[in-house]
Amino acid sequence: MNSIISFLVAYNQFLLSQNQQLRVFIAKNIPLKFPKYDITSPKYNKLTVDKLPVIKKVEPLNYILLMEEYQAKHGKSLKPVKSRGKNPVPSDCICPYCGAPHNYLYDNTGGRGQLLCKVCNNRFAKGKTDFKSITLICPYCGHALTKKKDRKHFNIHKCVNKSCSFYLDALNRLSPEEKAEYQQDKHKFKLHYIYREFTIDFFKADLSSLPKGSTNLTFRNFSSHIMGLCLTYNVNLGLSTRATARALQEIHGVKISHVTVANYAKTAAAFVKPFVDNYDYKPTNYLAADETYTKVKGVRHYVWFIMDALKKSILGYQISNTRDVGPCILAMRMAFAKFKEFPGMALKFASDGYTAYKLAQQQFMLQNMDFNLFQVIGLTNDDPVSTEYRWLKQIIERLNRTFKFSYQVTNGYGSGEGSNTHVALFVAYYNFLRPHSYTYWQPLNSIPELESIPNMPGKWQKLIELSQQLILSKQVS
Repeated sequence: MNSIISFLVAYNQFLLSQNQQLRVFIAKNIPLKFPKYDITSPKYNKLTVDKLPVIKKVEPLNYILLMEEYQAKHGKSLKPVKSRGKNPVPSDCICPYCGAPHNYLYDNTGGRGQLLCKVCNNRFAKGKTDFKSITLICPYCGHALTKKKDRKHFNIHKCVNKSCSFYLDALNRLSPEEKAEYQQDKHKFKLHYIYREFTIDFFKADLSSLPKGSTNLTFRNFSSHIMGLCLTYNVNLGLSTRATARALQEIHGVKISHVTVANYAKTAAAFVKPFVDNYDYKPTNYLAADETYTKVKGVRHYVWFIMDALKKSILGYQISNTRDVGPCILAMRMAFAKFKEFPGMALKFASDGYTAYKLAQQQFMLQNMDFNLFQVIGLTNDDPVSTEYRWLKQIIERLNRTFKFSYQVTNGYGSGEGSNTHVALFVAYYNFLRPHSYTYWQPLNSIPELESIPNMPGKWQKLIELSQQLILSKQVS
């Protein structure tokens, strides 16, 4: 017995020594805290959005009026330029600012391309004929921005001034290793001020278009009650169109094809969407936004949701095949349209760190619709903004999980119309029919006409009827 105890004590001491050696090895070779990426480094500035430029408006001038003003002020006429250089100004060259002819233009750089107008004192490049009434100015150094790249929906303007304070500050923040890397691969860094000028006006796009391919509500083989049953199984219970058709046959004895179920859903989405989009939600000043993805014919598409973080209603939604700023602006427009009076800086808008929201905020600022944007970055509260507004992000994440539950049975959509149909019906169900724990298992938005109806198929029929009445009233007005 004593030998066994002695053996166990010796073995325990051996394990303790091994454990000690292992901890020493970990402490020397494996750091417990890995250094985090410094997202403020200019190397990661491509993920940031710079502030708006200064917009300088230039009015076109008339050289004849300017010469008359000169004569009235000095008592003599303005003499033409006597060119003595080797590079005379071509006779077909005129000043793009005032229209002065070539004999009033200096060769300002000895044949290197810059001209100076003696009448209006403006400098311009030789061969320039267009007059820009608006000039974008760098807000840090005052130099005009240079157009560098053409993208699908926007142009990129850049401040190329090497003495710009924005560029010098970004350059000084680089470590010696990063400076060496910058000299070799400058495209990996963003040190200069840039501005994205959008060429599409997303504020004139139509937000109230109906889904394509919808049919009328003339029932030949079935009734409106069957349509309500189809929507209940398909939307409320999250069944696929084939499972819905099978449930109707096995439970209710109604033989219906899955194509008819899909057509009913498409038609219902077309009729319900105007009511959902024009309902008076009376939103609060706390909004949360996020985007999730779906599959259409195996290709990733994105669904943008914007919801009232306090009342939980979905106020804006868009589906797009790209994750750019365009659909983000459209979803935000749809949500902001629910306000009878835009709250301005009283609005607290929470999102993740995606740059599309910052770019969208800039575009709304140009429309005199400024608001507070709080970007909650990452999964941990590493900054004061994330600590204070994490709860807003968590609310929209719960909505994404609810949407994913209704989406996963479809195994992806077969067409863009199918995705539009599903999202429109999901929003209608979520806002007006789905019971929520937040409202003590009642719908988020109470409609008196629906409260007296005991079953869900009847509620769907009534919701479609209310939307039809809204459409007819808008046509009459």
